[in-house]
Amino acid sequence: MAARPKTLAAAATPVLIGCSLAVANGAFQWIPAILCFLFAFSMQIDANFINDYYDFLKGSDREDRLGPERACAQGWITLSAMKKGMIFTTLLSCFWGLLLLRYCGLEMIPVGLLCVLFAFLYTAGPYPLAYHGWGDVLVIVFFGFVPVGCTYYTMAHDWTWNVTIGCAACGLVSDLLLMLNNYRDREQDKISGKRTLIVRFGEKAGRYAYLWLGIIAVGICSYYAFMGYLLAALLPLLFLIPHITTWREMVRIFKGKELNIVLGKTARNIVLFGLLLSLGLILS
Repeated sequence: MAARPKTLAAAATPVLIGCSLAVANGAFQWIPAILCFLFAFSMQIDANFINDYYDFLKGSDREDRLGPERACAQGWITLSAMKKGMIFTTLLSCFWGLLLLRYCGLEMIPVGLLCVLFAFLYTAGPYPLAYHGWGDVLVIVFFGFVPVGCTYYTMAHDWTWNVTIGCAACGLVSDLLLMLNNYRDREQDKISGKRTLIVRFGEKAGRYAYLWLGIIAVGICSYYAFMGYLLAALLPLLFLIPHITTWREMVRIFKGKELNIVLGKTARNIVLFGLLLSLGLILS
């Protein structure tokens, strides 16, 4: 439960889009694709362990927590055991990364190291980035540009505007999950001193940020129509139906644990977007 298996779908979506871009460019390879998925999964679990550990130490996971229960806060896993889990998943991620070097090059070592470093800096250290409003930027980078772009690069050894658009769209959609989390926790975060964007700018800003993240992600996919990938521009439009429906439900619920229902639907929508864009790229 501490690994939060449901979050693995969000980790898989960027890799799926990167693989689809490689298929569209005739550069897809099975082995590096599998290794990219394994790296993404182990890094996601690593980040979940790290967040669980350091949020508990910083007092963010209190009794009034609205989100899913955390292992350290509930006493399911001791801090010592969680630290060992963090070390293991970090080393496992590095192992998959080293295997990937055979298919890309040494230039990817700094990228892998940054993935590990920022997994810790997100909630650890004297300046935890998530506590100072940098979480959304990190999600766009590390759930968009890094996994989509690097998955494609390991196979094609290239970077194109098609890849950049895929990275940006995936990053924006992935940020929906964090935006919903921060929207739900806005009152508790304010008490904890966690200065997320929603704490800084208010509930209304968070409400409309959630809506427009999805709309902009779909909008920039229209670029693919001009590059000859018409279905990659059209199919993501279907994502707007569940996205707007989910947003309206979020606004109706407004606050409390009931927003966890919207959290699950948001995760589903992210996967749907990834599937629609990937299908559009492959069929085009």
